[in-house]
Amino acid sequence: MKANDNAANRDELAEDYSSPPCMMHLVDPISGMVSDQDPRQQQDLKRWRTVERERLIALRLAIPAEERRRFSERVARELDRLLGDLSGKTVSVYLPFRGEPDLRPWIEGLSMCGATAALPVVVAPCSPLVFRTWARGEPLQPGVWNIPVPAGGTVVTPDIVIAPVVGYDQACYRLGHGGGFYDRTLAALPGRPRILGVGYERLALRTIYPQTYDVPMDAIVTEAGVLIR
Repeated sequence: MKANDNAANRDELAEDYSSPPCMMHLVDPISGMVSDQDPRQQQDLKRWRTVERERLIALRLAIPAEERRRFSERVARELDRLLGDLSGKTVSVYLPFRGEPDLRPWIEGLSMCGATAALPVVVAPCSPLVFRTWARGEPLQPGVWNIPVPAGGTVVTPDIVIAPVVGYDQACYRLGHGGGFYDRTLAALPGRPRILGVGYERLALRTIYPQTYDVPMDAIVTEAGVLIR
C-alpha cells in the first residue's frame, strides 16, 4: 500500500463508527465477510448500508466545490502514476454524480494517450452494464438517475474499469449506490479487467461487511493516495 500522510486521520474517522452489534459474531476476522445465510442478518446489513450511503453521500456533497475540484485533480494525478502507459487500452470511466470526483478533463486526455474511453450504460434492471465508447463532443442522453450515457458508441470490453465509490474499506471493497450493477458486470465479464475504485479519503469505513457477491477493487484511489489490495 502506498504511504499515506493522512492514514492516522482515516483510522480516527473509522473508529468513530462502530459495527452493527448483531453482526459482530458473524464477521470473519480475516476477510471481514459476514454470513449471507441468515435472512435477518441480511436485512440488518441492508438497513446499515442504506444508512451509511445516506451519511457518506451527505459528507461528499458537503465538500465545497473548489475543494472537490482540487481533490479531483489529485485523484487524476494518482491515476496517472498508478496506470502508466495506457496506449491501446480501453478504459471505462464515469461522469460525476452527486459530488463524485470529476474526472472529465482526465477522460478527455485519454485519446491523446492512445487509449479509448468508455462509459457504463444500464440496459435493464438487475442486468450487467454494457460499456460504450465515448469521446468529447459525442452526443449523450439521460440514463438511469439522469446520469448521461453515450447516445451511440461501440460496445466494448474494458481493460480497466474505474468505478466511483460511495464508501470503501481497507480490504478495497466498494460500497456503491445499491443497484449492484458493477458487481454483476464484473462477475459476468469474460476476463477480469483491472478494477479501481475512486472516491475521497473521508469516505473510508472500517468494513462494508462484504458478501459473496461483492467484488473487491484492485485499488482505491483518493486525493490522499492509493490503497492497494
